[in-house]
Amino acid sequence: MANGPTPGHGPLTGVRVVELAGIGPGPFAAMLLADLGADVVRVDRPGGAGLGIDPAYDLTNRNKRSVVLDLKSDEGPARVLDLVERADVLVEGYRPGVAERLGVGPEACLARNPQLVYGRMTGWGQDGPLADRAGHDIAYIALTGTLSMIGGPEEPPTVPANLVGDYAGGSLYLVVGVLAALQHARAHGEGQVVDAAIVDGAAHLATMIHGMLAAGSWQDRRGTNLLDGGCPFYGTYATSDGGHMAVGPLEGRFYAEFARLLGIADTFPDRWDLARWDELRAAVTERFLTRTRAEWTEVFAGTDACVAPVLSLTEAPHHPHLAARSTFVEHGGRTQPAPAPRFSATPVSVRTGPALPGADTEAVAADWDVPGLRPTPRD
Repeated sequence: MANGPTPGHGPLTGVRVVELAGIGPGPFAAMLLADLGADVVRVDRPGGAGLGIDPAYDLTNRNKRSVVLDLKSDEGPARVLDLVERADVLVEGYRPGVAERLGVGPEACLARNPQLVYGRMTGWGQDGPLADRAGHDIAYIALTGTLSMIGGPEEPPTVPANLVGDYAGGSLYLVVGVLAALQHARAHGEGQVVDAAIVDGAAHLATMIHGMLAAGSWQDRRGTNLLDGGCPFYGTYATSDGGHMAVGPLEGRFYAEFARLLGIADTFPDRWDLARWDELRAAVTERFLTRTRAEWTEVFAGTDACVAPVLSLTEAPHHPHLAARSTFVEHGGRTQPAPAPRFSATPVSVRTGPALPGADTEAVAADWDVPGLRPTPRD
């Protein structure tokens, strides 16, 4: 089913975005812009993306509309430039030089629309020795030192799905850059290129850690620090039923409540005796193994002990707090994270389901006044 024009909801209502279809961080960034109200037109390629899932289940394409264009054809690049002429933002995630070879690079697009914000999403960036090399999230966070911090001290680094690189270090930085450049374009009438590289963003995420490292308060070894699982009161513990509890009472008054409720307050009065951290961790481990996750959740409920059950992806939407805030919503029969953040004057929502490739061609051709998008009738 085709999606209609974007309703007037969200702070980016009225902003037009062209997304050149790809995988991973580019589509997620475009989804965030769409969630915030932008009219995002995704230019899908014939045959779909190489690692794409069933388009009907690709939630990163919600709140968007889709047209299908073959950028390797004679007409494809011209139609993209027609869209660009009417757009505020373009998002692409090709390797450096690919968009230029296809005829839709920054020079061609900015010549057509000098106020355009041209957002580029890559892993390695637009320049540097690795710029032309293939890669994925895990390699980008590995090179920046970010991956080295995650996991136990005697274990290989733990892979944090593709959240830290693709989405935190990539998509979110691209969106911040696009919105900043859009503000500049509207104030000065000057478009520009935003070079968002996952290596840059993933490195930037660790700014505080680098400060602690320089100050001598962080060891460059995994699982030995206050915030990386090395601290016995900042980590996860198994329960008797195979579940886990997350523990994080860093402040003194919170730790006192945690220790009291766990039943170790008299045993370990000085939590900052680092020589006894292994002993403290063993005691906490032993205590948590005496009850189930549900039982410990009840023990710590309503307290400031900074303890929470570790929920699965399917459990999380049913937690009372997340349910009360509608952190997850259902649309089209599919439960999914709601748009974030929230706005008092321009509320956001899931307006439409995933855009199906080419389903919105007629509507976009009319709304954006690009009649050339419509297929040429055959005799």
